[in-house]
Amino acid sequence: MSLRTQDLLFTLYGDYLRARGGEASVGSLIELMGCLDISPQAVRSTLSRMSRKGWLQARQVGRNSYYSLKPKSIALLDEGRQRIYSPRKDPWDGRWRILVYSIPEKQRNLRTRLRQRLVWMGFGLLNQATWISPRDMRQEVEEVINRLGIRSCVEIFEAEHLRFSTDHEIVERCWNLGALMSCYAEFISRHEPQYQFILAQPNSRTPCDDFTRRFKLVHEYRSFPYVDPNLPVELLPEGWLGDKAASLFQSYHDLLKDTAEAFVCNVLSKKPASSTV
Repeated sequence: MSLRTQDLLFTLYGDYLRARGGEASVGSLIELMGCLDISPQAVRSTLSRMSRKGWLQARQVGRNSYYSLKPKSIALLDEGRQRIYSPRKDPWDGRWRILVYSIPEKQRNLRTRLRQRLVWMGFGLLNQATWISPRDMRQEVEEVINRLGIRSCVEIFEAEHLRFSTDHEIVERCWNLGALMSCYAEFISRHEPQYQFILAQPNSRTPCDDFTRRFKLVHEYRSFPYVDPNLPVELLPEGWLGDKAASLFQSYHDLLKDTAEAFVCNVLSKKPASSTV
């Protein structure tokens, strides 16, 4: 439960609280998470754990506790928000960026962290320690390798693919777009009927319901930037569902936005009951 609750709290802070100063009382967090059937005990224990890990910081006002985002959380959430709401759409220039590394076995933890960041940035694994991207990611790569302290272990090149496979065959080899297509299809089949129902039955909505619907929508969709390489349209397979899923997400999100935001504002404006963590 703790891991799931932490993930949900990140979604709550990222989609609602980041734009409101990034701080909320424990009572407000418990009420909002209660809409998602998360118990007060789970919220309190997870907040304490996130504080110990350096994701949140606590502030005491009388008998009331408030939790706010720390800088590393803000950076993580802002980066994720950029990928969700403003993904790159620039056309492909026909060239590949090739990254190779040689990291000693005794530093395999750094190797794992580098691989995780490469996947996040949209790189695909071509062959063992060789990764490729159709986009110019030099600045992003440099920031990562400097932060990890492995600059001397990494090289990046720019090249044109001459032969023997086609570019689409290269894509098939480096990214599992078939599995991603299935995930997008499931997302669409789950949320499209709900979206159409709300359009047809607007009087069936309540602010709490809209908050819950929007929260679940964002929480599910926010996982896609971690696995979708955001390839240029020229390299996508025929019938690609990523754009359809993105359009549905944006339309459904916009439909729920005003009432969901009003619900959160109402909860945050309440005078917190005396409680501590």
